[in-house]
Amino acid sequence: MISFFERFFELQKEFHQMAFSWLSFSAGDVIYVLLGIVLLYSLTGLFKKEYRDSSIRRILIIGNLFYFTYQLFWGMLYFQTPIIKKLSRQDTPEIDKAKKMALQYLEKCKLTRASVQEDHNGIFIVSNLKAVQQEILFQQTRLPQYISDKKATQILSVKPSLFKNVMSFTGILGYYNPFTAEAQYNAELPRTFIPFTTAHESSHQLGFAREQEANFIGYLIGIHCGNPDLRYSTEYFTLKSLLRFIVENDPEFVKSVIRNYSPGMKRDRAYERSFIFRHQGWLDDFFGFTNNIFLKSNQQEGSVTYSYFIDLLLNYEK
Repeated sequence: MISFFERFFELQKEFHQMAFSWLSFSAGDVIYVLLGIVLLYSLTGLFKKEYRDSSIRRILIIGNLFYFTYQLFWGMLYFQTPIIKKLSRQDTPEIDKAKKMALQYLEKCKLTRASVQEDHNGIFIVSNLKAVQQEILFQQTRLPQYISDKKATQILSVKPSLFKNVMSFTGILGYYNPFTAEAQYNAELPRTFIPFTTAHESSHQLGFAREQEANFIGYLIGIHCGNPDLRYSTEYFTLKSLLRFIVENDPEFVKSVIRNYSPGMKRDRAYERSFIFRHQGWLDDFFGFTNNIFLKSNQQEGSVTYSYFIDLLLNYEK
């Protein structure tokens, strides 16, 4: 059954993406807004006795259609064979190996950071977002066959979310809409996040459902690309992921690596921290909690533990 849904996704994804890619705005976000209005209207009907039965019936019909469509187009892909089983070795991630790789990516980041553009405050900016997106589509065609045999449609359907103001307070960087096959990102994010977030969401469009596998495919897309903005964003994400994996075991090592950031990287880090600090609050906690439940209910570790990406990274680098 899982194999059937994998094949079905491969058959329909090009048509699915084409159906909404030509729109300049996110059709999926508009659908969510309309759905929310209908549900809110139905909920108000629960307080009126003469409308209660019809409101309950409407809510149940919408809920069932929503869930069925979600599973048809996306939900069953969470049960695909994990990528880790496609790699030749499956050792447990080791701190010493992660430290060695962190030092390698520190040097890569410093080198690539020197080749990208800055704003008047010395903060990294993306010089041409469209060029980044086109590079992502091209790199999808160059993924190793033993890791991905999925078809790259070469259809650009990546759009800024209509909910960007709210997203900044939730900790959500981007999301894939299974109902329209659109990839959304938060356009208000620090620019260090946006290229890799776009690569991550485009990995969902390929058919990789698990979050950390989408991170890994995003890593493969960005790490050897010719676009310096995408490469820097990918290298910087990889370095931060390695440091988060190491920090509980050796916080002094992590502090030492951060002290050795280049001046440009330090400015980027300070801006990221400032952005996150300004947008902390109850929404961030709430969405972190609900996202954790969602991930664990779909064959994933949860939002707190992200060691699976490190596991994939270390085994791939071997």
